[in-house]
Amino acid sequence: MKQYKVQITEKALSDMEEIYYYIAEQLQAPEAAMGQYTRIADAIETLDTFPERVKLMETEEEGALGLRLMLVDNFSVFFHTREDRVIITNVLYSASDIAKRLRDS
Repeated sequence: MKQYKVQITEKALSDMEEIYYYIAEQLQAPEAAMGQYTRIADAIETLDTFPERVKLMETEEEGALGLRLMLVDNFSVFFHTREDRVIITNVLYSASDIAKRLRDS
């Protein structure tokens, strides 16, 4: 089975840190924040094998770019594949205006 190298962009890491700090500080739930961070990171790690199991986004623009969306709890992990790499581009709260946030990033 083909193995992929998972690469997390600076933007995606920043997104994950924002999620952690929001839950830990704003919601005052540091243990929940660490648990959520870990669940997202663990899900991302599974993309090293068969990332194509996650379907392409249905919007024309994102689908044409090969962008895929994986849901982890209430968060959306966006990525695309290039040769032997999976590139994580964003991690966003699913209830936010995702289309706008993707355009702005």
